[in-house]
Amino acid sequence: MRIYPAIDIKGGKCVRLSQGRFDHVTVYSDNPVDMAKEWVKKGASFIHIVDLDGALSGEEANKNVIKEIVKNMNVPVQTGGGIRSIDSIKDRLSLGVNRVIIGTAAVKNPDLVREAIKLFGSERIVVGIDAKDGRVAVEGWEELSDVSAVDLCLQMKKIGVKTIIYTDISKDGMLCGVNIEATKDLIDKTDMDIIASGGVAALSDLEKVSQIGAEGVIIGKALYQGTIDLAQAIQRFESR
Repeated sequence: MRIYPAIDIKGGKCVRLSQGRFDHVTVYSDNPVDMAKEWVKKGASFIHIVDLDGALSGEEANKNVIKEIVKNMNVPVQTGGGIRSIDSIKDRLSLGVNRVIIGTAAVKNPDLVREAIKLFGSERIVVGIDAKDGRVAVEGWEELSDVSAVDLCLQMKKIGVKTIIYTDISKDGMLCGVNIEATKDLIDKTDMDIIASGGVAALSDLEKVSQIGAEGVIIGKALYQGTIDLAQAIQRFESR
């Protein structure tokens, strides 16, 4: 199981939100590049970056910061937030990122995902499904759709998507444990590579995620608050 340390960028700074709320922001570093270097030093084999400003506005607000992180890292990077067109995917890939995460557009414009898979391949395109009470959220988590997470996963699978990042919004940034039941349901019903996200607080949470067969897990606040040591987590779970 791969461990993905998360770097969420807002206003050029490394932050965390609570339950996806933009009015509940904690700044952890003024320099996201330094945070990325720290995680790589601790053994990270993949970095997960979200442009929170982009997720809300649909524009690539922190492009230069992402470019600097990629330039200074010797590990692959996946990034999302504000991906609404083929041009924005091309733009992110041109920065040197390994994978681009499509979120809102997967619900509102599945043809974009289909075209992206054809152009760039399933190894380069990941779909981010953020849900609350089983329903998919869009527009930076500000709006709930009528689409269920399972149905969207299956729709994406038909298009050719292989990897899904599944986030339970109610858990995100709350250090209250992962929604294991919902994540396992996605894995069992879709047979896709599911990356769990939201609520990781302790090594015991990582143990539970590893037991349900997730491809990986994203850790954010637990790293910044010090409730999980990244080097220890990687040694214990990535080496299996």
